Amino acid sequence: MDKAKTIALLNIAVADELQAVHQYMYFHFHLADQGFGPLAMLFKRIAIMEMGHIEGFAERVLFLKGDVSMVPSGPVEPITEPEAMLERAMAMEAESADAYNRAALACGENADSASKQLFEQVVNDEESHYDQFEKQRDNIKRFGPTYLDLQSFGPGEAVPPA
Repeated sequence: MDKAKTIALLNIAVADELQAVHQYMYFHFHLADQGFGPLAMLFKRIAIMEMGHIEGFAERVLFLKGDVSMVPSGPVEPITEPEAMLERAMAMEAESADAYNRAALACGENADSASKQLFEQVVNDEESHYDQFEKQRDNIKRFGPTYLDLQSFGPGEAVPPA
């Protein structure tokens, strides 16, 4: 097994997940500020799951006697429109699933089944995240701005008359 190759793949994944956490928390803050609580909480919940991915990848790097590089793969994009946020998040999840599938194959070819399984597990999570974001995006397209407008009212609050 070429540990250096696996460690490099794992550190790329750490960087991508860090970038996702930063981006999703940025989205969470802006959506909460706009009054879109449920969508804001979706981004926060998924950011927390991405933190768990970072932990898994980092633990594997350390097990392989490497050092964890804690540098995000890119800057936070200043997107504040909900539908554009969802589009960006879907693209990020699709890119991650593709990259982690390729990393899993590389780890398998490198006789590292533990890292391969870790990447495969995270692919399942990324595809689930994509699905959640896609459902929200599709609901906005289907129901229009009203879908998000209704989220601006807290539980038990009456919708003001038109």
